[in-house]
Amino acid sequence: MEAIPIRHITATQKEPDLLGNFTIRNLQDLLDGKDMVHTLHRHDFYFILILKKGYGQHEIDFVNYEVSDYSVFIVRPGQVHRLELRSDSIGFMIQFNSEFYCPIEKEPNILLQKASTKNLYQLGEGNFSRLNALLMSIFNEYQNRPEAYKEVITSNLRILFIELMRLRHANKKDSNNKDLYVQERLEEFFQLLEVNIASKKQVSQYADMLNLSNYQLNAITKQTLGKTASELINEQIILESKRYLLATSNQVNQIAYQLGYEDVSYFIRFFKKHTGYSPEVFRQKLK
Repeated sequence: MEAIPIRHITATQKEPDLLGNFTIRNLQDLLDGKDMVHTLHRHDFYFILILKKGYGQHEIDFVNYEVSDYSVFIVRPGQVHRLELRSDSIGFMIQFNSEFYCPIEKEPNILLQKASTKNLYQLGEGNFSRLNALLMSIFNEYQNRPEAYKEVITSNLRILFIELMRLRHANKKDSNNKDLYVQERLEEFFQLLEVNIASKKQVSQYADMLNLSNYQLNAITKQTLGKTASELINEQIILESKRYLLATSNQVNQIAYQLGYEDVSYFIRFFKKHTGYSPEVFRQKLK
């Protein structure tokens, strides 16, 4: 069975790297006067594209974004994306895995999880200038590798994510502790969905893993997104189905089995109910 192409961070590095799990590239050097075209694939690492000047298209989990100036794209491990970037784009591309960025400390990891729930941040010139200063520091540390350079890079990454979160909440009232708790549990739920959707499709299974009752989990999802936990589970199933339909040539029955369905006809009915198309028609229309 064909799998969605997965890129590993070590395979993207063209030269030996002392850090092993982190790279930052200047886009002008990377593009070298040529357009970049990446077909649909997924990573097992975080992919961040920061653009001072940007032209092209970026599709993340089947949502199309126009690449523009002063923008930041974050693609989480497991998400599928395709990217077309024009040769005159200016900025940086960062890649790192979870082992590199604070593998033990909980707080920085939560910060990364929160920042990466949003795939696109559209900034103004002033806000981008602050981020660009951090990026230049990270790039210089990576290039020159002075003493304790990894600590400086991870510290600057943390500040970068804080800046993104501040921008995200700039026009919102400060969250109280209750709101913060609810948001953290919602993000934990999404992470569990991403990993377990092929084997677990019941609200009770996720509630148990989160040490919540079904009622509590539904209260969290309704409060934050206006949807039930069951609706979010179904959305994740459909998203993963679309990933396999468009990024592989697997037969529908193979995809159904991959997603934990022994009854292929049930899977087809489920997909059509939620998209309006059979899996094959959906593939033909969008591939």
